[in-house]
Amino acid sequence: MKILIQQACILDTQSSHHRAVKDILVEKGIIQEIGDRLSVDADQKIDGNGVFVSPGWVDVFSNFADPGYEFKETLETGAQAAAGGGYTDVFVIPNTKPPIDTKAQVEYIRQKTKSLPVNVWPIGAITKSLEGRELAEMYDMHSSGAVAFGDGILPIQSAGLLLKALQYVKSFNGVVMQIPDDKSIGANGLINEGIISTQLGLPGKPMMAEELIIARDIKLAGYTSSKIHFTGISSPRSLDYIRRAKDSGLEVTCSVTPYHLSFTDRDLVEYDTNLKVYPPLRTQTAVEALRQGVLDGTIDCIATHHLPHEFDSKVLEFEYAKFGMTGLETSYAVLKWVFTGITEERVVELLSTSARKIFSLANPKIEKGQRACLTLFNPGSNWQLTSENSRSKSRNTPFLGKTFTGRPIGIINGEKLFLNT
Repeated sequence: MKILIQQACILDTQSSHHRAVKDILVEKGIIQEIGDRLSVDADQKIDGNGVFVSPGWVDVFSNFADPGYEFKETLETGAQAAAGGGYTDVFVIPNTKPPIDTKAQVEYIRQKTKSLPVNVWPIGAITKSLEGRELAEMYDMHSSGAVAFGDGILPIQSAGLLLKALQYVKSFNGVVMQIPDDKSIGANGLINEGIISTQLGLPGKPMMAEELIIARDIKLAGYTSSKIHFTGISSPRSLDYIRRAKDSGLEVTCSVTPYHLSFTDRDLVEYDTNLKVYPPLRTQTAVEALRQGVLDGTIDCIATHHLPHEFDSKVLEFEYAKFGMTGLETSYAVLKWVFTGITEERVVELLSTSARKIFSLANPKIEKGQRACLTLFNPGSNWQLTSENSRSKSRNTPFLGKTFTGRPIGIINGEKLFLNT
């Protein structure tokens, strides 16, 4: 298939065409030509007016719920939602049934997703059966295609076990990924501990539970000289710890969710279960600190924490509702909504290049002769997320019905083309 992108602005600091408005011809998954108003016949022509083209975006934390929970999401519907959100690569967490804790489970994900429009990369479990007791065979999973290691939504509680995991992954330059949360503190917490939790009569989860694990794990990463990535950070003090770790030369990185940048615990006053997330929404002060962390570079990338749930898991009493919301389709739009003045270069860094560097993914270049791994997006496009145009199997998002400015147009991933309609 020949695909011609006409007069789009290239955003790729590696490319000699960075910030240039060009035509891009893709054939058989390869960029065949980049030039001014190319005169060629193409099977698909894409009007690039107002459109930017960047290296393909990466999400480092999503749940596609397959195998075992296909009533929430499948690999196919998850990939459609990811492509609709502009992602060419997605890391899927191991909290499936059975969990992704063996070579066979990694190979199942990799083989079953070969024909999908996005590259689906399994995060291998650190512990067998996600029980937090015994290390899984991480080397075998790495050899089969696991991109990183963590127990997903079940953070490692044992310092000794995490120490062993950090030592283990050093043999292949791997990365340990952790949601920082000491489960013994605020064990029954449903929202952030503070004024709002008291007013609503809901048990709280203090930020200290996050900060203790961050401080502990940074020390473990320093002791082992290994790589650790914290995802879903929500505390200003966590940011301070991570800044100091980076300044001291440790290989510590972090990501934040779009919803921790856009909502606060005050948005929970109506008990909207779509805002019941893990880690919980924090205070306005915390949100402002996280936004500053995005702008100053302390936060390396955006992780959607796309956690789909069927109707019955969300439409019930707040106490019993499951944690999480969908996020793949709205992440770019939420970034543009939260940061009105953010540059498109910083957006690409947050959604693509930083994650590729941290997790040693191929970093595609927009140059003639290179494999096409492209995200097309229009910062000025107005659109609305509805139940009809959402491609995820689940609808647990507070953004249904919201009008956004800024939308991915589609992706080209090798010979696979996906366009939003």
